[in-house]
Amino acid sequence: MTTYIMLLNWTDLGIKNVRDSPQRLDTAKKQLAEMGGAFKEFYLTMGDYDMVAVCEAPDDAVAARFALQIGMAGNVRSRTLKAFPESAYREVIASLG
Repeated sequence: MTTYIMLLNWTDLGIKNVRDSPQRLDTAKKQLAEMGGAFKEFYLTMGDYDMVAVCEAPDDAVAARFALQIGMAGNVRSRTLKAFPESAYREVIASLG
């Protein structure tokens, strides 16, 4: 599985209905699981982003579909980063010669 870091901000609609956010998170977790992925960690954050999620998905297409799906609901905007674990990082650096 590939790891993705999702940086999330509430839209005006999302913050207006922030009390519903935990239920929306539960729905998102279920949707990603149905696509073969999973939430590994989730954080409410302060600063440039309102929330950060660490997710796994079988491939980039699933991750993209999930990001689009949650965006279509209109409550959050996301930025998704593909994350390489330390072992992959070391492999990439070692391949530089």
